[in-house]
Amino acid sequence: MAEAHAETANAEQLAQRYRSLVEHMPDAICVHEAGTIVYVNPAMVRLLGAHSPADLLGLSITTFVHRDSVPAMLDRIAQLTAEGAASPPTEMDLVRVDGRTVPVQTVSVLTAWQDELAYQVVVHDLTAQRAAEASARRAEAHFTTVVSQLEEGVLVVDRKGRLESINPAGKRILGLDDGAQVVGRTIDELPATMIDRNGQPLPATRHPMAHTLATGEAVTHFVFGVERTDGRQVWLSCNCRLLNPDSPDSSGVSSFADITDFRESRRQLEYQATHDALTGLANRSLILSQLATALDDDGGDTVTTVLFLDLDGFKAINDTLGHAIGDTVLQIVAQRLQRALRAEDLVGRLGGDEFLILLAGHPQRADLPALIDRLRATIGEPIIARGHRLEVSASLGITELGPHEHRTPEAVLHDADLAMYRDKPAGHRDLGLGQNRRSNNTHAS
Repeated sequence: MAEAHAETANAEQLAQRYRSLVEHMPDAICVHEAGTIVYVNPAMVRLLGAHSPADLLGLSITTFVHRDSVPAMLDRIAQLTAEGAASPPTEMDLVRVDGRTVPVQTVSVLTAWQDELAYQVVVHDLTAQRAAEASARRAEAHFTTVVSQLEEGVLVVDRKGRLESINPAGKRILGLDDGAQVVGRTIDELPATMIDRNGQPLPATRHPMAHTLATGEAVTHFVFGVERTDGRQVWLSCNCRLLNPDSPDSSGVSSFADITDFRESRRQLEYQATHDALTGLANRSLILSQLATALDDDGGDTVTTVLFLDLDGFKAINDTLGHAIGDTVLQIVAQRLQRALRAEDLVGRLGGDEFLILLAGHPQRADLPALIDRLRATIGEPIIARGHRLEVSASLGITELGPHEHRTPEAVLHDADLAMYRDKPAGHRDLGLGQNRRSNNTHAS
């Protein structure tokens, strides 16, 4: 008798613990026999918007199941034939007391209830989850809309380097046909050829996205070119980073902008800053820069000989025929000097009718007179400028850069200028200028 009493006490204690657990569970629990509700926990009362369990007990379970979900629910119940059998988790809609619909996930278990078989249903409210999913869909739609409207190209690449998505601006910048199927291709399979800053092919392995996917490191302001199928070449500034840096399987996202116009404008500005506007020759700034490089080279092959050239009597042309004809003469002389010299030699205009020539390499001293004669003959050929037949001559001064040169670029220019002045015919010399010239260099004769 004592053992039986102890077993009964234990069973009652276990049942009490179960009831306490069910009463405090966050998920709703409902028990129904033959379709009639016989038990609900407080969470179920709250879920259905009732005031107390009495509002629900004795009612048909279908009263609170949306009519579209009833047939499938009855079918699932009919398949539970053995005690302990459970239905798979299923999403459905319940109807609250106030008529509002609640999305839920349910699991039904055939179990003993007060010595009878009944269906215990565990109900999980999906309202918060559905709201989060809807919010995520709205955010994704908003993100997609924003990205599709960007002027900057955006593409996403998976871990294997395959294109997952690309926005309209990206297709437009890369010259891809809107109908072209590019998703799923690798970057090097796109109908566009990538090139580096020097115009050489850029392998996909050197693309910044490859670096980001391999290391997880972001790459910013990487500049490269693209040769499009329409024959146009564009230059891009590209940024790459992982979509989710905390995930080892994260895809990479690349944003890129077309900087072709900016790059060309910058090149034009750099050209204008270093070249003479009238003749297109190097200006004083570029000449001094090249001279500084040669002086730092200390006996190298960049520049070894400097020629200072000045046109004789050019002021008379300006004064008698006007500056327009004078400008034409300067342009023709500039073209003749470039044709008479090698591509590696630099011809520059210091200003007015003064030109400077930087000879590259190590010309033989014996070759210089022949070069001077050729330059004189080239410049001395008649010039036809706006109907006027003109002949000009030039004075030439030479200074050479020796090993361990200590002069500044300005000093080299001054010495070449002085040598040129000594070469100038007496009738063209400026006595005031000559007073300040040094005479430690050779001159052409």
